[in-house]
Amino acid sequence: MFQQSNRPPASQPPQKLYEGKAKILYTTDDPLVLLSHFKDDATAFNAQKRGRIEGKGTINCRISAALFELLEANGVPTHFIDCPEAGQMRVRAVAIVPIEVVVRNIAAGSLCRQTGIPAGTVIPDPLVEYYYKNDDLGDPLLTRDRLFLMNLATPQQLDRMHSLALQINRVLQEFFTRCNITLVDFKLEFGCDRRDGSLLLADEISPDTCRLWDSDRADPQARILDKDRFRHDLGNIEAAYEQVQARVLAQFAGPPSDGNGTN
Repeated sequence: MFQQSNRPPASQPPQKLYEGKAKILYTTDDPLVLLSHFKDDATAFNAQKRGRIEGKGTINCRISAALFELLEANGVPTHFIDCPEAGQMRVRAVAIVPIEVVVRNIAAGSLCRQTGIPAGTVIPDPLVEYYYKNDDLGDPLLTRDRLFLMNLATPQQLDRMHSLALQINRVLQEFFTRCNITLVDFKLEFGCDRRDGSLLLADEISPDTCRLWDSDRADPQARILDKDRFRHDLGNIEAAYEQVQARVLAQFAGPPSDGNGTN
């Protein structure tokens, strides 16, 4: 199960470093450690749609912590340290690489709109895409050459992000299958550890950043367990997030099954 911190309160009041659409970052006594506060605020379509999902911050923090531990156990380095309180996560300070890495297993969303591929089409080999993390430009899809032209990452960093993305996909697909959840696609962010410059998985992994379908449901709307319920006004948003949390945490509460460090 994910780690709960027993550290004493910080001697210095935390200072807000940054506030994004889903989280607020605060300083701690250690300059190489930050406190991430997960918000209940919800946005979609590059923040053109705004709202609130009650309890989302705490739920996403718990899910992310569990999945970060799962990935760490399977050889993926992350920024996760522990959770001192509900909805809060201590993380290693990183310099975020301004690239969103998207992995797709089933066609959905922008892939269908931009290519005409029918929604729900299974992709034979996982598709890895790169988007420029820039709200003003609408987070555009980038080619590898454009990415290098813009000096967003080195060839070595991009190769490392690509290999980690595929590794993360393998681990998460296998895990979510045990949860009776289909991992359709997901977004990743990486950062360079301020201690040594190594690449770490950062941000979060949650129903905010993944498309997740209930494997036991065939109805294309009823099966949605992620932020698409908010994007498309499908209702029962909180219940969907709670369902993902319950299934994810149930896997960690159960007995070890395969020796992969997932329990």
